[in-house]
Amino acid sequence: MNILRIHTLGTFSVHAGDKSICDLHTRAKKVWNLLAYLIQYRGTSFSQQRLIALFWNDDSGVSNPENALRITFHRARSSLNQLWPTAGHDLILRKDGGYTWNTEIPMDIDSDRFDALCTAVYTDEEQQLAAYLEAISLYRGDFLEKQSSDTWVIPVATHFHNLYISAVMSAAALLSERSRHREAAELCRNAVSRDPYHEPLHQLLIKELAADGDQNAAMAVYEELSHRLFDDFGIRPNEQTRSIYREVANTLSDQTLPMDVVLEQLQEPEMLSGAMRCDYDYFKILCFAESRAMVRNGNATHILLLSVSGTPDKPLARRTLNRVMEQLGETIRTNLRRGDTFSQCSVSQYIIMLPQANYENSCMV
Repeated sequence: MNILRIHTLGTFSVHAGDKSICDLHTRAKKVWNLLAYLIQYRGTSFSQQRLIALFWNDDSGVSNPENALRITFHRARSSLNQLWPTAGHDLILRKDGGYTWNTEIPMDIDSDRFDALCTAVYTDEEQQLAAYLEAISLYRGDFLEKQSSDTWVIPVATHFHNLYISAVMSAAALLSERSRHREAAELCRNAVSRDPYHEPLHQLLIKELAADGDQNAAMAVYEELSHRLFDDFGIRPNEQTRSIYREVANTLSDQTLPMDVVLEQLQEPEMLSGAMRCDYDYFKILCFAESRAMVRNGNATHILLLSVSGTPDKPLARRTLNRVMEQLGETIRTNLRRGDTFSQCSVSQYIIMLPQANYENSCMV
């Protein structure tokens, strides 16, 4: 008999020789969920009551869960019979009054190999790097992606996802030490697509892109992360991420620039009327500079904070808030002076700097 090959990372599939079944082309979610559970916890016999409590506990539309379980097992065995005629009863056994997966049939499970490669102790760095790269290649997606909302799947999927992120960061660090920055960046970019809010991954990706000479791509990664965090959570990247970004921005050119090129770079690409809008990080730098200037020239500068909110009993919906903030931002820009500066400092607030403005005029604003 051929070794049974089982994929649980990404698409769930079972292979025997040239025959295979997978969860891509079926709506029988309970069938695949049951199969995956028996495989993941193979060697354990589960009673009918345990399986019913696990898979039908929240299903109020099922009047006879015992019958539903029998039908699900029948469908599961029928699906397995596509591998060979008796596979259903060969693989799913009745034991001690319960159901269990037959562990005597040889199996190769991708998540088992992935776990072993990630958690083994290595004394040689080249061996360690090779193991991490092999593990990463096995990770075609999160554990049982189509069943990701099931209670029993969540902790298992989290365990494998954390191992994957750790393997990527460790492999990228080893590649970086060997000046293989492009490979390290590619690993990080793939991981970021699976975990788009993971700041340490973004930090590593920015560093590796910059080390490979692609500072523009590195800065684009930061900008995308910054927009995503602000749009989804109303927060900015942490200080370490911002520090890495500033470091990359300061090394965009390693050549001596002539004065005419510098002057060209200092020109606004589009001379818009009204106040200047900028990111909050740059707004703070402008405030520091203005504060220093005030000590020297004695002029006054006022800071305004505008907050948008609903009523206590009816807060604004996020979609409405976003629309109001967009309109308010344009109103601020078009109605203030060109020398004024403003920035969105939270999902519902704008901060404005009015240099050389007296108190009365600032109150009017």
